[in-house]
Amino acid sequence: MKDFFTLDNQLCFAIYETASEFTKLYTNVLQSFGLTYPQYLVLLALWEQDGVTVKVLGERLNLGTGTLTPMITRMEGNGWLRKERSTKDERKVYIFLEKKALEGKPLITQKVSEKIETCHIELNEYEQLMEQLNILQHKLRQPNS
Repeated sequence: MKDFFTLDNQLCFAIYETASEFTKLYTNVLQSFGLTYPQYLVLLALWEQDGVTVKVLGERLNLGTGTLTPMITRMEGNGWLRKERSTKDERKVYIFLEKKALEGKPLITQKVSEKIETCHIELNEYEQLMEQLNILQHKLRQPNS
């Protein structure tokens, strides 16, 4: 009988270690662009939908404003983004990609893709992993009955 209460048999630990390895992989690629992994996630979200509020971006990335606001400020200082306060509602701040982020997307995504390919994750394996992780996330977000 398998002892599930050992470190090596904990799903949470396997996911934690895998996330750590992904972070290292991305960090190595993104350093040459002056980006951190969380900043890359911000760019990914904005490449999908530019000109969103800080609140919407935080919800999309599951990040609080305490984490997101300083990151956006640093990215703005480095020329990746710009913030614009709404003229209709001063409480809303919109985030827009700058030219550097728009023009940098092809090279950044190419370098990330090349690095991921070195891991030999096949497309069908990738799709299966995404499906399983999405199912797991859904289950974990369900309220306890």
